[in-house]
Amino acid sequence: MIIDTLSQLTTQEAVAGIPDHLMIGYSNIFHNIAGAGLQGLITDMDNAGVDKSVVVAIDATTTHRYAVTNDMVARAVAEYPDRLIGFASVDPHKGLLAVDELENAIDVQGLRGLKIVPNLIEMYANNSMLYPLYEIMQHRQLPVLFHAGTLFYSGIRLKYGQPVHIDDVAVDFPRLNIIIAHFGFPWFYETLAIAQRNPNVYFNIAGWRPKYIPQDVIRYIKGVLENKVLFGSDYPLLDRVSLLQELRALGLKEKTLQAMLEDNPARLLGV
Repeated sequence: MIIDTLSQLTTQEAVAGIPDHLMIGYSNIFHNIAGAGLQGLITDMDNAGVDKSVVVAIDATTTHRYAVTNDMVARAVAEYPDRLIGFASVDPHKGLLAVDELENAIDVQGLRGLKIVPNLIEMYANNSMLYPLYEIMQHRQLPVLFHAGTLFYSGIRLKYGQPVHIDDVAVDFPRLNIIIAHFGFPWFYETLAIAQRNPNVYFNIAGWRPKYIPQDVIRYIKGVLENKVLFGSDYPLLDRVSLLQELRALGLKEKTLQAMLEDNPARLLGV
């Protein structure tokens, strides 16, 4: 089994939820942001032999009028319940309403994780406004996926994505499983340290072609963090066929590939 721990919802409705003022920078880097809709996502999985994929909502309505809603993600999962795992998102600036929305997304809509993009909501991961959301996820034994590191949307501030702030969350919520996406580049040493010292912290390689992953990250993947690394694509930004081809060309041991592609994500996601 191969499990992708991060992909974007690419329905027409979801892509329309991304404001034009953010897309300028992204379009300069990634030219196929729209993908090919929900069927295109599934076809890309099929072509690469990927069995299951996380798809994420994004809620930054207060700061940027940006929303890929929980409803959109829940509908996508309902179409392909054996293939897709939905992660919710709520805007913490909404206060108690955000708590209600998260509980509804988990308990009623059946989503199985929470996506946080600190850069878009303009707060660090250890902001106290987020703590009630972490309490909900820890209580339900469901993971939180943090965007960390570089983000190409125009007008956002990179500083909020620094992984070191996630360490506070890992310490304050020791039973909360945490995923640091994109291994926090350019602060990947922080990610490696946080994942090594906190039993509840994982990281994925989403959004990176394996041949460009820094060698020190590869060294840790081959070594002490073999049980903490997760496969991720960030589809449609990158296609899974080429990612898996490049990943297998790195010369990783078969047990390391097995851990990254199946064992670690299956354990974390309860698959």
